[in-house]
Amino acid sequence: MNQLEIINTLLKFIDNNQLSSSQLKLLQDDDGNHQYPFKSQNNHKFLQQKLDILPLVYPKLNLLFHGLTLTNDYNNINNIWYFWLPLALELADKKKQQNHPLTVGILGGQGTGKTTLTKILSVLWQSLNLFSIGISLDDFYKTYQERQKLLTFDSRLIWRGPPGTHDVELGIKVLEQLHQANYPVDIPRFDKSLYNGSGDRIIPEKVTKADIIIFEGWFLGVQPVSEKAFINAPYPIVTVEDKKFALDCNERLKEYLPLWQKLDYLMIFNPENYQFSLQWRKKAEHKMINQGKTGMSDEEIKKFVHYFWKALHPQIYIKPLLKNHNLTDLVVNLNHNHLITKIDRLR
Repeated sequence: MNQLEIINTLLKFIDNNQLSSSQLKLLQDDDGNHQYPFKSQNNHKFLQQKLDILPLVYPKLNLLFHGLTLTNDYNNINNIWYFWLPLALELADKKKQQNHPLTVGILGGQGTGKTTLTKILSVLWQSLNLFSIGISLDDFYKTYQERQKLLTFDSRLIWRGPPGTHDVELGIKVLEQLHQANYPVDIPRFDKSLYNGSGDRIIPEKVTKADIIIFEGWFLGVQPVSEKAFINAPYPIVTVEDKKFALDCNERLKEYLPLWQKLDYLMIFNPENYQFSLQWRKKAEHKMINQGKTGMSDEEIKKFVHYFWKALHPQIYIKPLLKNHNLTDLVVNLNHNHLITKIDRLR
């Protein structure tokens, strides 16, 4: 199957909203590209659903793509047709099967595309008359004053992010209110730029409807592990102090388990090499500096990223979830260029 021919056919269809019999047969024969595990018991109906929605949403998505500097039309159409749109349809069907909002968790490190996917899915669900709300684990950070007090108890929590820096009870309360449709619900929002980058909560967002909740975060859904995992811990967990910090973070993870239980679905954005996140962070900081903004030096970036690897190392916490059929629904594998290379459905 010529993938370029498929994409060109879809681009032409978006322009004129028409398909010849040979073009339709081409799409029917393609049958969902086996690289992506989204199928339907009725493939004809599934194909028609995608064709009905694609020309309606593409103009809005195209504006979004350009705002996010996603300017490769080939990759964008490929991802819409085989991943974003089928995923949106599948999750919409899951929502119809329950009488409370569907809570979709996205686990992924910085730069993996969690926020981008949240925005794309929102546009797609609007075309299905579904309203979604995006919430980040970051929105549940403790206030600036609370984190200053926290530092007096544990001076190692120099950056927000590790377990212990979030108000877990607030997270549980907000998700329960949304599940019970107890509107209006105040969604906490966090501004990272306040207090010279330490960040603080701002005025919450009032929500009066939510069919689907997207809840994303860098360690969303990860589980505490056995202390044996730290006997030969991966770099940069090297010193006795490093291991003590890692073990303490592991213990604090237990506080988050009731919050994870609110998830109906868990998707993982998995870089083929977890060290990509360091390179992506450097690239982002270099871009900021080139634009005249304040950014970290390469050494500061390394220290920053290593701090989070010491707290919750991807090899220790994310790797086990990639094969966990009880907790994980979908694994989206990414290469160095943020391109999807494979999608694994676990349940």
